[in-house]
Amino acid sequence: MIRSMTGFGKGEVTLPNKKITVEVRSLNSKQLDLSVRMPAIYRQKEFDMRSVAAATIQRGKADISITVENTMVSTSATVNKDIFREYMRQVDEALTFSGVNADYDAIVPAVLRMPDVVSAQTENLTDQESSALMEALELALKQFNSFREQEGVTLITDLLRRVDLIEEYKRQVEPYEATRAETIKNRIRENLAQLKVDIDSNRLEQEMIFYIEKLDITEEKVRLSNHCNYFREVAAQEEAPGRKLGFIAQEMGREINTLGSKSNEANMQILVVKMKDELEKIKEQVLNIL
Repeated sequence: MIRSMTGFGKGEVTLPNKKITVEVRSLNSKQLDLSVRMPAIYRQKEFDMRSVAAATIQRGKADISITVENTMVSTSATVNKDIFREYMRQVDEALTFSGVNADYDAIVPAVLRMPDVVSAQTENLTDQESSALMEALELALKQFNSFREQEGVTLITDLLRRVDLIEEYKRQVEPYEATRAETIKNRIRENLAQLKVDIDSNRLEQEMIFYIEKLDITEEKVRLSNHCNYFREVAAQEEAPGRKLGFIAQEMGREINTLGSKSNEANMQILVVKMKDELEKIKEQVLNIL
């Protein structure tokens, strides 16, 4: 199945007190470039997540984003009531001793910032939450892969249509190729006639045959057809053919360029330009195929 390197997937898993969301995005790239953004508590699972994601993504510039939404009011911070009460008692005594009126709206926040009044407990990743995290990743990757397969179908359909167009333009070259030899001969004779010099007709025919043979494009047409057939074969049979299709497109370009250099005929050159235009579009699209 042909897959695009461009994709998006989202997975969500809800726990009793929180919801974990994983999003996966990717663009085309020659190698796998994987970036992961997650809360600090999940860092211990990063290696496992990267391994699972890399096996699915394979190639491309990918970003994995993990967010956690608390669905219940909870906090890891606790107030030590005994210490708070002791601080307040000492503050009251100090204010009474100083004869200062107490402003508790200002005193309470200050006391809460005193040492050991508020302490934050270290949050540990539970087995349940760890499993939920990996489940959310799997769901995101499944949707991500489905997205890439849909994009891949669109891409390969367009690519194969352009390969067909290149072969159609190659077939349209043949009528002009058949009349080109006689046109070239006539042009040479006309130019020589203007020189008004004696010419050895036999030698002239031999030289014209040698010249026209150098312009023969039969081999280029055969090789171009073989490359087009191989392009279709690789697209149909291989799971991740992006790189190979790119190499085949380069070989197609060599044959098309040689066709252009040997054309020596306006209509043939127009068709070669059309082939080149389709080939450039193929090369651009192939970069998006895994």
